[in-house]
Amino acid sequence: MDVFERILGTMVPVLLIVAVGAAYARYRNPDMRVTNQINMDLFVPILIFSSFSDAQFELIAYTDLAIGGLLVILGSGVLVWPIGRLLGYDYRTFVPPVMFTNTGNLGLPLALLAFGEAALPGMVVLFVIEMVSHFTLGFYMLDRRARVINDLSIPTLIATAAALSVNLLGIELPSMIDTGIDFLGDICIPLMLFALGIRIATVKWNDLPIALWCSALTPLTGLILVFALQPFLQLEPMQFSVFILFGALPPAVLNFMVAERYNQEPAKVASMVLISNMASAIVIPIALLLSPVF
Repeated sequence: MDVFERILGTMVPVLLIVAVGAAYARYRNPDMRVTNQINMDLFVPILIFSSFSDAQFELIAYTDLAIGGLLVILGSGVLVWPIGRLLGYDYRTFVPPVMFTNTGNLGLPLALLAFGEAALPGMVVLFVIEMVSHFTLGFYMLDRRARVINDLSIPTLIATAAALSVNLLGIELPSMIDTGIDFLGDICIPLMLFALGIRIATVKWNDLPIALWCSALTPLTGLILVFALQPFLQLEPMQFSVFILFGALPPAVLNFMVAERYNQEPAKVASMVLISNMASAIVIPIALLLSPVF
């Protein structure tokens, strides 16, 4: 019963905020473009800065986790590309959502709720790896002329560089400034979940077959790679638990936004993201049960 209660304690707050966003969208149909832009331009970079600039954060301790995250992203693409081709799907539609998962909207709050504050730096590392990969390789997969440095990637890259500089130089910020930065960074997690609920409520349930394939293959390939890599990475229990959660995450909402931007079958991608995120309510508890520190 204790495990069941812990799963509920992790999943219910997440699902509640998503549900509030979905319900509000049905009532008001808000335009979240400005809010999402503020979150991506300001609050998410501040969270990254807050996590990485902490004097207790030792970057070298997360090197293997970062390498593992990158290998899961690339490996997932390699595994699903022939499957998508066999099924007759355009790889630019089918492969990126499997590779680039919801580390921000779901990964960060789930890691915090399931494993506590100690897990947050590890998931932030994976979030940065996922975001940078998506802004570079993900954009290139859809458009060979896409620029690595663009309006979406610049705030994240600046925050990462600034935070690592502060950390490596041993600079300690005044406590009142540090507290304010922490408060601003904390805004992004519930706002991401709320925005996910808004997006879920406004996406139509189309293209069910490709969405079901995506729902099954995204966590399956991720978890296979996580457990295949662990004997080589030898991550300690907390990092391995975060790594397992990372492997089980559904596609990121950003996949839909990017597909819409490049006109790459956005309706199909939206359905893949929607149904996979709904299915994660079943997948995530299984991943938590597999985690050594849960």
